[in-house]
Amino acid sequence: MTSVADAVQSMKAKFNPAAAAGLDLVFGFNITDEDKHYALIVKDGTCELQEGENENANCTLIMDSETLKGIVSGDTDGMQAFMGGKLRVDGDMMLSMKLSELFPA
Repeated sequence: MTSVADAVQSMKAKFNPAAAAGLDLVFGFNITDEDKHYALIVKDGTCELQEGENENANCTLIMDSETLKGIVSGDTDGMQAFMGGKLRVDGDMMLSMKLSELFPA
């Protein structure tokens, strides 16, 4: 995976619409070392990717680009990244747990 944009796009490709039925959520991603922001908008079985910060994010995941690429590729466990301080969650932490359901490896 060459870039953060590729990593976020590959997340969208793994999207599980069945897990998103009836949901209306915004997941923000703040990539600290590249000063980039993305939002995945999950609504009623659909997933839309936006570049830029979304002030309506229910939860924002804050990490560096290597951590994001590792989590998306499956080389890094998200919970271990969180416990090791490589991933922070701002907002509703319980929603971040839904990501593995919505975007299975």
